[in-house]
Amino acid sequence: METILIVDDTPENLMILSEILKPFYTVKVANNGIKALNLIAAGHIPDIIVLDVMMPEISGYEVCKKLKNDPLTRNIPIIFVTALSECKDEEEGLSLGAVDYITKPVNASIVLARIKTQVSLIQYQRNLEQKLAERTEEIVLTRMEVIRQLGRAAEYKDNETGTHILRMSAFTKIIAQKIGLDNVRAELIFLSAPMHDIGKIGTPDYILRKEGALSAEEWKIVKEHPLQGAEIIGNHQSALLQTARVVALTHHEKFDGTGYPYGIKGFNIPLAGRIVAIADVFDALTSKRPYKEPWSVERAVAYLNSEKGKHFDPELVDAFLECMEEITTIMAQFKDAPQKAFDALHVKR
Repeated sequence: METILIVDDTPENLMILSEILKPFYTVKVANNGIKALNLIAAGHIPDIIVLDVMMPEISGYEVCKKLKNDPLTRNIPIIFVTALSECKDEEEGLSLGAVDYITKPVNASIVLARIKTQVSLIQYQRNLEQKLAERTEEIVLTRMEVIRQLGRAAEYKDNETGTHILRMSAFTKIIAQKIGLDNVRAELIFLSAPMHDIGKIGTPDYILRKEGALSAEEWKIVKEHPLQGAEIIGNHQSALLQTARVVALTHHEKFDGTGYPYGIKGFNIPLAGRIVAIADVFDALTSKRPYKEPWSVERAVAYLNSEKGKHFDPELVDAFLECMEEITTIMAQFKDAPQKAFDALHVKR
Protein backbone atom coordinates (compact mmCIF):
# COMPACT_ATOMS: atom_id res chain seq x y z
CA MET A 1 0.00 0.00 0.00
CA GLU A 2 1.41 3.41 -0.99
CA THR A 3 2.22 5.96 1.71
CA ILE A 4 0.86 9.50 1.43
CA LEU A 5 2.32 12.32 3.55
CA ILE A 6 -0.11 15.20 4.18
CA VAL A 7 1.47 18.50 5.23
CA ASP A 8 -0.85 21.29 6.42
CA ASP A 9 -0.79 23.64 9.41
CA THR A 10 -4.57 23.56 9.84
CA PRO A 11 -5.83 20.59 11.93
CA GLU A 12 -9.19 20.57 10.14
CA ASN A 13 -7.52 20.22 6.74
CA LEU A 14 -5.31 17.40 8.01
CA MET A 15 -8.40 15.60 9.34
CA ILE A 16 -10.41 16.04 6.10
CA LEU A 17 -7.61 14.83 3.82
CA SER A 18 -6.77 11.95 6.15
CA GLU A 19 -10.36 10.74 6.18
CA ILE A 20 -10.47 10.89 2.38
CA LEU A 21 -7.24 8.93 1.88
CA LYS A 22 -7.03 6.49 4.81
CA PRO A 23 -9.42 3.89 3.36
CA PHE A 24 -7.07 3.42 0.40
CA TYR A 25 -3.54 4.39 1.48
CA THR A 26 -1.17 4.53 4.44
CA VAL A 27 -1.38 8.13 5.66
CA LYS A 28 1.19 10.14 7.60
CA VAL A 29 0.72 13.77 8.63
CA ALA A 30 2.86 16.77 9.55
CA ASN A 31 1.44 20.10 10.71
CA ASN A 32 4.27 22.22 9.28
CA GLY A 33 7.00 22.10 6.68
CA ILE A 34 9.89 21.67 9.10
CA LYS A 35 8.30 18.59 10.68
CA ALA A 36 7.68 17.16 7.22
CA LEU A 37 11.32 17.67 6.20
CA ASN A 38 12.56 16.17 9.48
CA LEU A 39 10.27 13.16 9.04
CA ILE A 40 11.62 12.57 5.54
CA ALA A 41 15.21 13.25 6.62
CA ALA A 42 14.85 10.54 9.25
CA GLY A 43 14.17 8.05 6.47
CA HIS A 44 10.35 8.01 6.46
CA ILE A 45 10.09 8.71 2.75
CA PRO A 46 6.52 8.68 1.36
CA ASP A 47 5.40 7.72 -2.11
CA ILE A 48 3.42 10.96 -2.59
CA ILE A 49 3.28 14.27 -0.69
CA VAL A 50 0.13 16.37 -0.43
CA LEU A 51 1.48 19.78 0.51
CA ASP A 52 -0.13 23.02 1.66
CA VAL A 53 1.47 26.20 0.32
CA MET A 54 0.82 28.84 2.97
CA MET A 55 2.38 27.65 6.23
CA PRO A 56 4.32 29.43 9.01
CA GLU A 57 8.14 29.30 9.24
CA ILE A 58 8.61 27.64 5.86
CA SER A 59 6.19 27.64 2.94
CA GLY A 60 5.17 24.67 0.86
CA TYR A 61 7.13 26.14 -2.04
CA GLU A 62 10.31 26.13 0.06
CA VAL A 63 9.66 22.55 1.20
CA CYS A 64 9.27 21.54 -2.43
CA LYS A 65 12.55 23.24 -3.39
CA LYS A 66 14.47 21.42 -0.65
CA LEU A 67 13.07 18.04 -1.62
CA LYS A 68 13.80 18.56 -5.31
CA ASN A 69 17.42 19.44 -4.49
CA ASP A 70 18.05 16.09 -2.79
CA PRO A 71 18.65 13.12 -5.12
CA LEU A 72 16.98 10.77 -2.64
CA THR A 73 13.70 12.74 -2.63
CA ARG A 74 13.59 14.66 -5.91
CA ASN A 75 11.34 12.09 -7.63
CA ILE A 76 8.61 12.06 -4.97
CA PRO A 77 5.42 13.39 -6.61
CA ILE A 78 4.23 16.55 -4.83
CA ILE A 79 0.63 17.73 -5.07
CA PHE A 80 -0.02 21.24 -3.76
CA VAL A 81 -3.34 21.75 -1.99
CA THR A 82 -4.04 25.40 -1.30
CA ALA A 83 -6.58 28.21 -1.14
CA LEU A 84 -4.45 30.17 -3.64
CA SER A 85 -6.33 29.95 -6.93
CA GLU A 86 -4.62 32.44 -9.24
CA CYS A 87 -3.03 31.01 -12.40
CA LYS A 88 0.32 32.48 -11.40
CA ASP A 89 0.20 30.53 -8.12
CA GLU A 90 -0.40 27.28 -9.95
CA GLU A 91 2.35 28.09 -12.44
CA GLU A 92 4.81 28.74 -9.62
CA GLY A 93 4.00 25.44 -7.93
CA LEU A 94 4.36 23.45 -11.15
CA SER A 95 7.58 25.27 -12.06
CA LEU A 96 9.12 24.03 -8.79
CA GLY A 97 8.49 20.42 -9.79
CA ALA A 98 5.04 19.70 -8.37
CA VAL A 99 2.94 17.29 -10.43
CA ASP A 100 -0.49 18.71 -9.60
CA TYR A 101 -2.33 21.58 -7.90
CA ILE A 102 -5.66 21.27 -6.06
CA THR A 103 -7.55 24.26 -4.67
CA LYS A 104 -9.40 24.36 -1.35
CA PRO A 105 -12.00 23.54 -0.24
CA VAL A 106 -11.13 20.07 -1.50
CA ASN A 107 -13.52 17.68 -3.20
CA ALA A 108 -13.03 14.05 -2.12
CA SER A 109 -13.57 12.63 -5.61
CA ILE A 110 -11.04 15.02 -7.15
CA VAL A 111 -8.42 14.32 -4.47
CA LEU A 112 -8.78 10.55 -4.88
CA ALA A 113 -8.66 10.79 -8.68
CA ARG A 114 -5.51 12.92 -8.66
CA ILE A 115 -3.80 10.63 -6.14
CA LYS A 116 -4.83 7.53 -8.12
CA THR A 117 -3.28 9.02 -11.26
CA GLN A 118 0.05 9.57 -9.50
CA VAL A 119 0.00 6.08 -7.96
CA SER A 120 -0.53 4.58 -11.40
CA LEU A 121 2.41 6.58 -12.75
CA ILE A 122 4.61 5.47 -9.84
CA GLN A 123 3.74 1.81 -10.41
CA TYR A 124 4.37 2.17 -14.15
CA GLN A 125 7.74 3.83 -13.53
CA ARG A 126 8.80 1.12 -11.08
CA ASN A 127 7.85 -1.64 -13.51
CA LEU A 128 9.74 0.16 -16.26
CA GLU A 129 12.83 0.53 -14.06
CA GLN A 130 12.72 -3.16 -13.17
CA LYS A 131 12.50 -4.23 -16.80
CA LEU A 132 15.25 -1.82 -17.77
CA ALA A 133 17.51 -3.08 -14.99
CA GLU A 134 16.93 -6.68 -16.07
CA ARG A 135 17.92 -5.83 -19.64
CA THR A 136 20.97 -3.76 -18.69
CA GLU A 137 22.44 -5.80 -15.84
CA GLU A 138 25.85 -5.84 -17.55
CA ILE A 139 25.87 -2.04 -17.60
CA VAL A 140 24.86 -1.93 -13.94
CA LEU A 141 27.64 -4.33 -12.97
CA THR A 142 30.17 -2.32 -14.99
CA ARG A 143 29.04 0.84 -13.24
CA MET A 144 29.49 -0.85 -9.86
CA GLU A 145 33.01 -1.87 -10.78
CA VAL A 146 33.97 1.63 -11.94
CA ILE A 147 32.65 3.12 -8.69
CA ARG A 148 34.52 0.56 -6.58
CA GLN A 149 37.78 1.20 -8.38
CA LEU A 150 37.43 4.97 -8.03
CA GLY A 151 36.88 4.49 -4.32
CA ARG A 152 39.89 2.19 -4.08
CA ALA A 153 42.06 4.77 -5.81
CA ALA A 154 41.78 6.77 -2.61
CA GLU A 155 41.50 3.84 -0.21
CA TYR A 156 44.77 2.20 -1.28
CA LYS A 157 46.60 5.27 -0.05
CA ASP A 158 45.86 4.53 3.58
CA ASN A 159 44.47 0.98 3.67
CA GLU A 160 46.50 -1.78 2.02
CA THR A 161 43.59 -4.18 1.57
CA GLY A 162 41.12 -1.67 0.16
CA THR A 163 38.30 -3.66 1.75
CA HIS A 164 37.22 -0.80 4.01
CA ILE A 165 35.07 0.70 1.26
CA LEU A 166 33.41 -2.65 0.60
CA ARG A 167 32.55 -3.33 4.25
CA MET A 168 31.36 0.16 5.08
CA SER A 169 29.24 0.24 1.91
CA ALA A 170 27.61 -3.01 3.00
CA PHE A 171 26.87 -1.46 6.39
CA THR A 172 25.19 1.55 4.75
CA LYS A 173 22.79 -0.72 2.92
CA ILE A 174 21.88 -2.52 6.13
CA ILE A 175 21.08 0.82 7.82
CA ALA A 176 19.12 2.12 4.82
CA GLN A 177 16.97 -1.00 4.64
CA LYS A 178 16.47 -1.07 8.41
CA ILE A 179 14.96 2.44 8.45
CA GLY A 180 12.64 1.48 5.61
CA LEU A 181 14.18 3.02 2.51
CA ASP A 182 13.06 1.31 -0.67
CA ASN A 183 15.50 -0.72 -2.76
CA VAL A 184 16.19 2.11 -5.19
CA ARG A 185 17.23 4.58 -2.49
CA ALA A 186 19.11 1.97 -0.46
CA GLU A 187 20.98 0.98 -3.61
CA LEU A 188 21.88 4.61 -4.37
CA ILE A 189 23.54 4.97 -0.98
CA PHE A 190 25.17 1.53 -1.20
CA LEU A 191 26.69 2.23 -4.63
CA SER A 192 27.75 5.80 -3.84
CA ALA A 193 29.32 5.03 -0.45
CA PRO A 194 32.58 3.68 -1.95
CA MET A 195 33.33 7.20 -3.19
CA HIS A 196 33.05 8.84 0.23
CA ASP A 197 36.82 9.38 0.55
CA ILE A 198 37.66 9.96 -3.11
CA GLY A 199 38.99 13.37 -2.07
CA LYS A 200 41.90 11.68 -0.27
CA ILE A 201 43.53 11.36 -3.67
CA GLY A 202 44.60 14.94 -3.01
CA THR A 203 45.88 14.25 0.53
CA PRO A 204 49.66 13.67 0.79
CA ASP A 205 50.72 10.09 1.59
CA TYR A 206 52.91 11.16 4.49
CA ILE A 207 49.81 12.40 6.31
CA LEU A 208 47.60 9.39 5.56
CA ARG A 209 50.32 6.93 6.59
CA LYS A 210 51.56 8.84 9.61
CA GLU A 211 51.61 6.65 12.73
CA GLY A 212 51.63 9.45 15.29
CA ALA A 213 49.20 12.27 15.99
CA LEU A 214 48.64 14.80 13.23
CA SER A 215 49.73 18.40 13.65
CA ALA A 216 47.21 21.24 13.40
CA GLU A 217 48.45 22.01 9.88
CA GLU A 218 48.16 18.35 8.85
CA TRP A 219 44.60 18.20 10.19
CA LYS A 220 43.78 21.28 8.17
CA ILE A 221 44.95 19.49 5.03
CA VAL A 222 42.98 16.32 5.89
CA LYS A 223 39.79 18.32 6.39
CA GLU A 224 39.97 19.50 2.80
CA HIS A 225 39.23 16.04 1.39
CA PRO A 226 35.39 16.31 1.47
CA LEU A 227 35.54 19.45 -0.67
CA GLN A 228 38.13 17.88 -2.95
CA GLY A 229 35.96 14.77 -3.27
CA ALA A 230 32.90 16.82 -4.25
CA GLU A 231 35.01 18.63 -6.83
CA ILE A 232 36.34 15.37 -8.28
CA ILE A 233 32.85 13.89 -8.63
CA GLY A 234 31.44 17.12 -10.02
CA ASN A 235 27.83 18.03 -10.79
CA HIS A 236 25.83 15.55 -12.86
CA GLN A 237 22.22 14.72 -13.69
CA SER A 238 22.77 11.12 -12.55
CA ALA A 239 21.10 10.43 -9.20
CA LEU A 240 23.96 8.06 -8.37
CA LEU A 241 26.68 10.65 -8.92
CA GLN A 242 24.62 13.32 -7.16
CA THR A 243 24.32 11.02 -4.14
CA ALA A 244 28.05 10.23 -4.31
CA ARG A 245 28.83 13.95 -4.26
CA VAL A 246 26.54 14.48 -1.26
CA VAL A 247 28.21 11.58 0.56
CA ALA A 248 31.74 12.80 -0.19
CA LEU A 249 30.85 16.29 0.98
CA THR A 250 28.92 15.50 4.18
CA HIS A 251 30.17 12.21 5.69
CA HIS A 252 32.34 14.11 8.22
CA GLU A 253 29.57 16.44 9.38
CA LYS A 254 28.36 15.78 12.93
CA PHE A 255 24.83 15.77 14.30
CA ASP A 256 25.69 18.45 16.89
CA GLY A 257 27.17 20.77 14.25
CA THR A 258 30.86 20.33 15.17
CA GLY A 259 31.87 18.43 12.03
CA TYR A 260 33.42 19.61 8.78
CA PRO A 261 33.64 21.09 6.18
CA TYR A 262 30.54 23.24 6.84
CA GLY A 263 29.46 22.49 10.41
CA ILE A 264 25.96 21.43 9.31
CA LYS A 265 23.72 20.29 12.17
CA GLY A 266 21.05 17.64 12.76
CA PHE A 267 18.63 16.80 9.97
CA ASN A 268 20.16 19.51 7.80
CA ILE A 269 22.88 16.94 7.12
CA PRO A 270 21.61 14.85 4.18
CA LEU A 271 20.39 11.38 5.14
CA ALA A 272 23.01 9.68 2.95
CA GLY A 273 25.79 11.55 4.72
CA ARG A 274 24.44 10.64 8.16
CA ILE A 275 24.21 6.96 7.23
CA VAL A 276 27.71 6.82 5.74
CA ALA A 277 29.17 8.56 8.80
CA ILE A 278 28.11 5.69 11.08
CA ALA A 279 29.22 2.94 8.70
CA ASP A 280 32.56 4.65 8.02
CA VAL A 281 33.45 5.24 11.67
CA PHE A 282 32.38 1.79 12.85
CA ASP A 283 34.50 0.05 10.23
CA ALA A 284 37.45 2.39 10.87
CA LEU A 285 37.29 1.62 14.59
CA THR A 286 37.18 -2.15 14.09
CA SER A 287 39.98 -2.12 11.48
CA LYS A 288 43.74 -1.90 11.86
CA ARG A 289 45.13 1.47 10.80
CA PRO A 290 48.70 2.87 10.73
CA TYR A 291 47.93 4.81 13.90
CA LYS A 292 45.91 2.18 15.85
CA GLU A 293 45.09 -1.45 16.45
CA PRO A 294 41.53 -2.64 15.70
CA TRP A 295 38.93 -2.12 18.38
CA SER A 296 36.65 -4.93 19.50
CA VAL A 297 33.07 -4.83 18.26
CA GLU A 298 31.92 -4.27 21.85
CA ARG A 299 34.16 -1.23 22.26
CA ALA A 300 33.06 0.22 18.91
CA VAL A 301 29.39 -0.29 19.83
CA ALA A 302 29.96 1.51 23.14
CA TYR A 303 31.53 4.40 21.23
CA LEU A 304 28.56 4.70 18.86
CA ASN A 305 26.20 4.78 21.84
CA SER A 306 28.29 7.46 23.55
CA GLU A 307 28.20 9.63 20.42
CA LYS A 308 24.44 9.52 19.83
CA GLY A 309 23.21 13.07 19.38
CA LYS A 310 26.78 14.35 19.22
CA HIS A 311 28.60 12.80 16.28
CA PHE A 312 25.75 10.63 15.01
CA ASP A 313 22.01 10.72 14.35
CA PRO A 314 20.57 8.83 17.38
CA GLU A 315 17.84 7.07 15.40
CA LEU A 316 20.31 5.82 12.80
CA VAL A 317 22.66 4.53 15.51
CA ASP A 318 19.77 2.60 17.06
CA ALA A 319 18.87 1.16 13.65
CA PHE A 320 22.48 0.10 13.08
CA LEU A 321 22.82 -1.51 16.51
CA GLU A 322 19.57 -3.44 16.04
CA CYS A 323 21.30 -5.13 13.09
CA MET A 324 24.50 -6.17 14.89
CA GLU A 325 23.97 -9.86 14.17
CA GLU A 326 23.83 -9.08 10.46
CA ILE A 327 26.75 -6.64 10.77
CA THR A 328 29.04 -9.21 12.40
CA THR A 329 28.03 -11.79 9.79
CA ILE A 330 29.01 -9.34 7.05
CA MET A 331 32.34 -8.69 8.78
CA ALA A 332 33.09 -12.42 8.83
CA GLN A 333 32.11 -12.87 5.18
CA PHE A 334 34.35 -10.01 4.07
CA LYS A 335 37.40 -11.58 5.71
CA ASP A 336 37.31 -14.52 3.33
CA ALA A 337 35.83 -13.17 0.07
CA PRO A 338 35.22 -9.40 0.24
CA GLN A 339 34.38 -8.91 -3.43
CA LYS A 340 31.93 -11.80 -3.48
CA ALA A 341 30.26 -10.56 -0.29
CA PHE A 342 29.93 -7.06 -1.72
CA ASP A 343 28.46 -8.24 -5.02
CA ALA A 344 25.93 -10.40 -3.18
CA LEU A 345 24.37 -7.26 -1.70
CA HIS A 346 23.54 -5.79 -5.11
CA VAL A 347 19.78 -5.83 -5.65
CA LYS A 348 18.57 -6.87 -9.08
CA ARG A 349 15.42 -4.74 -9.35
